[in-house]
Amino acid sequence: MDKLHIVKLGGGLLEDSSATATALASFHALTGHKILVHGGGSQASVLCEKLGIEPKMHNGRRITDDDALDVAVMVYAGLANKTVVAGLQKLGTNAIGVSGADANLIQANKRPVQDIDYGWAGDISSVNTESLTAFLSIGLSPVFCAITHDLNGQLLNTNADTIAATVASALAEDYEVYLHYCFGHAGVLKDIKDENSVIPTIEVNEVDELHHKGIIADGMLPKLQNAVMALQHGVQAVTIEKPETVHDEQALKTIVIGWVQNI
Repeated sequence: MDKLHIVKLGGGLLEDSSATATALASFHALTGHKILVHGGGSQASVLCEKLGIEPKMHNGRRITDDDALDVAVMVYAGLANKTVVAGLQKLGTNAIGVSGADANLIQANKRPVQDIDYGWAGDISSVNTESLTAFLSIGLSPVFCAITHDLNGQLLNTNADTIAATVASALAEDYEVYLHYCFGHAGVLKDIKDENSVIPTIEVNEVDELHHKGIIADGMLPKLQNAVMALQHGVQAVTIEKPETVHDEQALKTIVIGWVQNI
């Protein structure tokens, strides 16, 4: 099977033009099929402030009401997505910017209301692998923002880490998939104050233990949970790293692996 790299860039990396340029250059240097998924960072909150809309949060998670969804679509599917696509086109990567609604690539359902109503937050229900494979087969590199839809005309805000892992899982039957989570550290650190304390390899059965020891912080836990899910569905490996190292197999980074039964 052909190799496929799926790279998720944290939205914070898009807030600095130099960091964005470095990240895109590394993505461009990857050979073969590739897909990029990006978040929106604080850009949506900044635009909300300019428009006089107060961002609503609960325990660090955004509540996407009607106004917040409008802003999220404008920023994620608009400014952020097209900035990334234009940067990749400049480098020579034939990127195509997409949301889940485009070509019906990702369908989602509005998250059920439990203790908290997160508004128009979407949980993924299906991935259109046929259309994605068609894009890849003609040399296009899809660039996903964090917007999906429910096939009833409603756009939804979906976690970008989850989009990356779910798309990787869906395509693992057709490609040898490698998933990269990129953020501001070189990997999972034993000591958050020491960038050289990267844990080079984490097996899936070690995730809970590392979390209980406090080595995996709460903010990192969802990434590793998504990594485990992707590995369970046939993804070859998941790396957690700085964006400038995705094309360099010898660079310092954390690789999540595990002998898990495919679902």
